[in-house]
Amino acid sequence: MRVGAFVLGAQFPGQRQGEALRRVLRTAESAEEAGLDDVWLAEHHFVPYGVCPSAATVAALLLGRTRRIGVGTAVSVLPNAHPVALGEQTALLHLLSGGRFTLGVGRGGPWVDLEVFGGGIDAYEKGFPESLDLLLRWLREPRVGADGERYRFREVPVVPSAGAAVAEGGAPPGVLVACTSQDTVRLAAARALPMLLGMHCGDDDKADMVALWRHEARAAGHSRDAVEEAAACHVSAGVAQVADSRCEAVEALTAAMPGWLRNGLGAHVTVDGRKRPMRDPFGYTELLCDLHPVGPPRLCADRLAATAKRTGIERFALLVEGTGDTAATERNVRRIGAEVLPLLV
Repeated sequence: MRVGAFVLGAQFPGQRQGEALRRVLRTAESAEEAGLDDVWLAEHHFVPYGVCPSAATVAALLLGRTRRIGVGTAVSVLPNAHPVALGEQTALLHLLSGGRFTLGVGRGGPWVDLEVFGGGIDAYEKGFPESLDLLLRWLREPRVGADGERYRFREVPVVPSAGAAVAEGGAPPGVLVACTSQDTVRLAAARALPMLLGMHCGDDDKADMVALWRHEARAAGHSRDAVEEAAACHVSAGVAQVADSRCEAVEALTAAMPGWLRNGLGAHVTVDGRKRPMRDPFGYTELLCDLHPVGPPRLCADRLAATAKRTGIERFALLVEGTGDTAATERNVRRIGAEVLPLLV
């Protein structure tokens, strides 16, 4: 089992953006010190829900400040980026870190980001498969050209080539896809790419998505070994808060998270004026507390083990900054490392 910290750079009410970003760095450093396996970085634009606009940039910084821990994006929003530019960043981070970087990509949402970065609503609604396939070719082939609906360019050499690591006996860059619907599950499965499943989903929903992914991957012609190898890399996102009692852990999150969720989710603006219902912040916080490892160490370990047993997923990206306080987040990470991880062996 691989347990990692999921860090959004969340700006809680009354906080400055710099405080949220400094908490990202301290959380990652604390995660490595505490023995966690990974740190996962979210990316958002123009909202206090998360003030990190470039997960790959922060990943580069963290890879330079750490020595052992894996660093991944959860996720880089592909409709807002040129696939070749993101592929070049991925190759750099993969090669320079000795394979510690994992690229997670997703469609994002129909937000005003699409207007600002020029992709438009089509990049969100129709363009994701083309962008993903171009990105994958860039990471796997020595020369790449494009003749698609959105991207067209003459063949160029891939420099630096992530494939060079494979030629030298190493592993290719890890790539996973955030899946929130059956369509994205099928898209990931057709390419034998592992999934990142969101923290709003319960174990039963995630188990159903894994079953659909496995069926679609086999139907696409991927070998049993290839399917099992990719399936072992699925990641389940969740929330983790360790305390001496379940009540204490829940109180810590319900005191802080609703205000952050209200401000952060409410700040999203759609690119085309469509109405997007917002979750009730208190109800959503309660749901997350019910679904995930929130409570004393034994409960947290049992919750993770139950999720792994029900879904088959043994990699976790756990939101650890739910209190919004840097010192409390560091204590939470340390308790996960010292008190929860030993119970998972």
